[in-house]
Amino acid sequence: MSRTEWNHAPKGAIPVSPLWQWPPRPLKVLKWYADGWFPLTINLGILALAFLSWALFSPTLETATTPGLWVLGIWLRNAVIITLLAGGLHLWFHAYAVQGTDYKYDPRPFPRKGRMFSFSDQLKDNMFWTIASGVTVWSLFETFAWWGLATGVLPQTTFAQTPIWFVAFFFLIPVWESFYFYWIHRLLHTNALYRFHALHHRNTDVGPWSGLSMHPVEHVMYFGTVLIHLVLPSSPVHVIFHLMFYALLAVTSHTGFEGLWFRNKKRVHLGMFHHQLHHRYFEVNYGNLDVPWDKLFGSFHDGTEAGKTMMRERFKSRKR
Repeated sequence: MSRTEWNHAPKGAIPVSPLWQWPPRPLKVLKWYADGWFPLTINLGILALAFLSWALFSPTLETATTPGLWVLGIWLRNAVIITLLAGGLHLWFHAYAVQGTDYKYDPRPFPRKGRMFSFSDQLKDNMFWTIASGVTVWSLFETFAWWGLATGVLPQTTFAQTPIWFVAFFFLIPVWESFYFYWIHRLLHTNALYRFHALHHRNTDVGPWSGLSMHPVEHVMYFGTVLIHLVLPSSPVHVIFHLMFYALLAVTSHTGFEGLWFRNKKRVHLGMFHHQLHHRYFEVNYGNLDVPWDKLFGSFHDGTEAGKTMMRERFKSRKR
């Protein structure tokens, strides 16, 4: 990609998970998923935060059988977490620009002003929709799950009952996310639903608060992923991790930077150029890289000039 179009772009084509390649390459698959979890990754951080929240900042199943202040407690816990994470990343990358523009994808400054944003301000717009709608919908789904597990509406399990499943479920959630997100995202780009998704696409350049800046209808669809717990036995910590994964990964993947660098070393991988391309061109890269739906359905942009050419040809063919 040209330097005039992007301030920073990864070298070479964006790879997809080797899990779907033929012939099978088990060592590459193992490395792909190991790199996604260890040694210091967003996935592992969210998992630790989920267990901490379960142990210290959540109701008991006995409490969750009836409505009460625990519902407000869940909302407050989630609001504090999202504010600390998105706010902290915004301060680091944009307000104080500690990293400057090093490894920032888009050359344009963030945030911006304009009448397309609520309050005519991108940051205020993003913060409002993230907290007022995003945290509220997230917390309502979590409240329903707590009540469902407490009353037997949702099937429950524990580590003692099914230790292998208990652990495996955490690793399967990101794969399910890749499957689920693609399809709801394609639906949101249809004529019937794009008017709701357009709020998120106000952000052609993104920052940490942009990830969960969505219309309430989109938030319901986005966090509806948790309804899989209606059929799969789970524990409260699975639900907490599942919803946190969707919420917090949206924040970290929209930083607009490839990663957090300190003393000339990337400490944490953050932004996804794959999704940055979607915010630039809208009709590419609807999913993510764990399940290659975009490759299968011809909407994949691999970040190269060849990928850009293929995208333009696809756009031309649709207009004929």
